[in-house]
Amino acid sequence: MGVILCASAYMSGDGINQLMRPYLRHLNSTKDLRTTYEAIRAGFVMLALEKNRRATPFVAEARALKTAAVKAKTPVDLLRIEEIQSALVTAAGVSDKATSHLDDSDKRDAVNGLIRNFLEPAGANFVEELVFRFLLIRGDTLGGSMRNIGGFMAQKKLTRSIIAYLRVAGSQCKWLHSETGVWAKLPKDDADVELYLRGLCWETHEGKRTLLYNVTVPLFRNNVDLSLFNCAAKDMTRDIIGDPAAYIALGELKGGIDPAGADEHWKTARTAINRIKDAFSKRDLKPHVFFIGAAIENKMAIEIWQMLKRGSLENAANLTNDDQMASITGWLCSL
Repeated sequence: MGVILCASAYMSGDGINQLMRPYLRHLNSTKDLRTTYEAIRAGFVMLALEKNRRATPFVAEARALKTAAVKAKTPVDLLRIEEIQSALVTAAGVSDKATSHLDDSDKRDAVNGLIRNFLEPAGANFVEELVFRFLLIRGDTLGGSMRNIGGFMAQKKLTRSIIAYLRVAGSQCKWLHSETGVWAKLPKDDADVELYLRGLCWETHEGKRTLLYNVTVPLFRNNVDLSLFNCAAKDMTRDIIGDPAAYIALGELKGGIDPAGADEHWKTARTAINRIKDAFSKRDLKPHVFFIGAAIENKMAIEIWQMLKRGSLENAANLTNDDQMASITGWLCSL
């Protein structure tokens, strides 16, 4: 009922125009799209906090390594401490990804090189040297994960916004666990569910809707950040994903907050948007296409606004603006 009522709200006042141009519900000009200095600053602080959160397990591992390693009187003695052998391989410079491609003899050679070239020259401080090198490699792993953190945090924020809208509207919904691949009813206590969520399913007055993140669309064989399908969760199959007529909406979500990378993110999103429209238009189909971004600079905002006005983009919002996110979420959930 809540979804139906909210959808009808588009018809009030300038409702006809807002129904045809839904972005007018939260955007008046290019200025509204631009990311403010305050939002950029808050975004960087959030990234720093997230980096510290993700670093916590590595620091704990380093402490455990040090506690076990102090039992050794010499660097060679480390080879006799069974519980730290995996950590020795890491300290030797072998990443988690590389480990699966090496056999045991390769790993032993790497550890022996670590002992001979770095730990023995450190003398009595060999344990500290070991811990430092372990953290150095773990830090590189953290850096790799942080390169994708913008998209992850953007997905979290959008997910929370959608769930909040559906909760307020009184709509029942299901969620798809990213690791188990199982659909389940969204629990009442849904704190942190967005950490493991890959999809949501709800019902509108038009029927069942299923939203999936990061779908490779067979029609043009490229990944799309957000795909909304005209089906229930139980009917979501490869055949549905392969059916162009099943797509209700497709969107690009760019969560990077660094203004220096905004243009590159937008170029990638714009290319994806054009690819979506071209591919579906060849099938005489016109799904809703939208864009949500965190770092939107002035030139980028002007281009997005022009695309909205001429209809090559149906909706857009700045991820850092809560009111805009609530508006575009309401639109998406009402399609």
